[in-house]
Amino acid sequence: MSTLLQSPIEFLKGVGPLRGEMLRKEMHFQAFGDLLSHYPFRYIDRSVIHKIRELNPLTQYIQLKGRITGFRQVSTGKQKRLMATFRDDTGEVDLIWFQSIDFILKTLKVNVEMLVFGKPTLFNGEYNIAHPEVEIFTDELKTSGKGLQPVYSSTEKMKKKNLDSRGLTRLMHTLVGQMKEWDVEEFLPKHILQQFKLISRYEALVNIHFPKNESLLHEATRRLKFEELFLIQLQVLKVKSNRGEISKGFVFEKIDNHFDKFYHHQLKFELTGAQKRVLKEIRRDTLSGKQMNRLLQGDVGSGKTVVALLTMLMGIDNGFQACMMAPTEILANQHYESILEALRGMGLEVALLTGSIKGKARKFILENLAEGKIDILIGTHALIEDSVVFKNIGMVVIDEQHRFGVAQRAALWTKNEKPPHILVMTATPIPRTLAMTIYGDLDVSVIDELPPGRKPIRTVHRTDSDRLRVFGFMHEEITKGRQIYVVYPLIEESETLDLKHLMDGYESISRAFPKPKFQISIVHGRMKSVDKDYEMQRFVRCETQIMIATTVIEVGVNIPNASVMVIENAERFGLSQLHQLRGRVGRGAEQSFCILITGPKLSNDSKQRISVMCKTNDGFVIAEEDLKLRGPGDLEGTQQSGVVNLRLADLVHDGNILEAARTTAQNLIESDPMLSRAEHQPLLKYVSEIRKEKIWAKIS
Repeated sequence: MSTLLQSPIEFLKGVGPLRGEMLRKEMHFQAFGDLLSHYPFRYIDRSVIHKIRELNPLTQYIQLKGRITGFRQVSTGKQKRLMATFRDDTGEVDLIWFQSIDFILKTLKVNVEMLVFGKPTLFNGEYNIAHPEVEIFTDELKTSGKGLQPVYSSTEKMKKKNLDSRGLTRLMHTLVGQMKEWDVEEFLPKHILQQFKLISRYEALVNIHFPKNESLLHEATRRLKFEELFLIQLQVLKVKSNRGEISKGFVFEKIDNHFDKFYHHQLKFELTGAQKRVLKEIRRDTLSGKQMNRLLQGDVGSGKTVVALLTMLMGIDNGFQACMMAPTEILANQHYESILEALRGMGLEVALLTGSIKGKARKFILENLAEGKIDILIGTHALIEDSVVFKNIGMVVIDEQHRFGVAQRAALWTKNEKPPHILVMTATPIPRTLAMTIYGDLDVSVIDELPPGRKPIRTVHRTDSDRLRVFGFMHEEITKGRQIYVVYPLIEESETLDLKHLMDGYESISRAFPKPKFQISIVHGRMKSVDKDYEMQRFVRCETQIMIATTVIEVGVNIPNASVMVIENAERFGLSQLHQLRGRVGRGAEQSFCILITGPKLSNDSKQRISVMCKTNDGFVIAEEDLKLRGPGDLEGTQQSGVVNLRLADLVHDGNILEAARTTAQNLIESDPMLSRAEHQPLLKYVSEIRKEKIWAKIS
């Protein structure tokens, strides 16, 4: 970075020590270069002049040409304001100033042609514009116009110091005005600039802030989006390449008794084509001599767990131990019980380790683990504690991986002298562009088939007024011997949200389904683990017909007999969460249903979410829609990745740029892994500077 752009922010004309401290605290601007990287989030076209008659309640900003015909001062108590009548040939509008009244009266003259720019407000049926920008309509303005004006994000504290969008625009004018071409180092190699016809970085930075026209704004945006995505791909692919070179993995040379016996004799169903394909990909990884780091995506109920079990058996066949880490005790218990049952009679030792297991029982597990007497250890984050020592761990499976922090997952690397193979799984399908960005350093496998015999879940939308109808349907399903989930978003009544909370719902359902004919379980996050487990087990054993719960049951419950999922206040849930909850049913051979209950009035976003849920069961379609509606920063697990806080690029709309950036980065690493060629030295220098500022995880 040039000396100019490294200059402390307070040294920029118009900033100074006080504003500099404000910019540091509020926006994390340390130097000129940080301000330059604060891109506008939209632009206002100042080249267009409107008529006063065009004003309407939806108008955001407007530029008018006319004359001030008179001023008047108005006092309301201690507050004074200056008002001016501004007219064009179609009407008039009031201009209002609450500050700098004397200055305005000295500066602005009546009956002089001028441009007025501002945000109109409707008050008592009349439009006014407070604190407008006003300029005399000179010959220069007649020919040049004002062009595209940038609009910058700010904060409330900054606005009080006149560092709103206008204030930031003035500072940006100052910076760009004194910046020369040599102050902006070009780090993209010439062959990349030529291949994609990209303008220089200097031109891009000037025109992203003060574009001369729409065409140059488009070229500046395209260049900077490519640059942003290219740097991310270069980082994640470099990590992946280095790991392949540095992280030598255990070689699983053989598929032996345990895998074969389970596959041919214990497995009670035929694997889908997708499951077989994934197992072949894992087999190739474990034979390669490099550490496997593979992300396994699969929709709810697609059969990821059996793939994980077969993968662990590959490790056991080669003399290694395996472990599976889950985010909750409920899910860990479920995995333990299902795997224990699946391996019954095979002579393998499976153990469970969670925070609830203490004293002698814990000591016994840890001793047997260290001696190699336990083949598969299943547990929660308790597995990463220092006291947990394996004799020879070779395969690690991490379920619902987005629930763990990067450091927590990476802690399992240290459990052997060489890092074990890693399989991370998620039942939350990840949009392709997001996967390429967040998990770009992992190999990705997808199970895109459901097991045969599964019927698609029917999803319907009902409102509060349909509740008796819903209760009637629940009665019908219970009569058939089925079980039902009812999920609420809150535990207690909220003062700000008009939601039908869980305890009120419990009372309502208890009246509609009275004892002793009906039994109801209740589970929520504030219950003690032992109480939650007790209630959950009652439902598992079919001792209760209805499970009333919060989203604590989003993961971790596999009850084939449950055929109905009722989600109260469904408009309060995100798409991915609704899809996860729906996945708790549809696990048996019978037809299952998901009923989304909402209030009568829905926002446009809520309508769209409900509509998507009713139209499709495809988790990947839902994930793409979720990305469009919420953006990557709001999706579960993406905040901790450190790579989705994009300044300019948009993973929803810039998939083509991302594809090009990834291919380019891949080709560059393959042809010049160390970036040692002369034409790549500026890029190497720039990437090295980024690395000083950011920590890139070894495992996503």
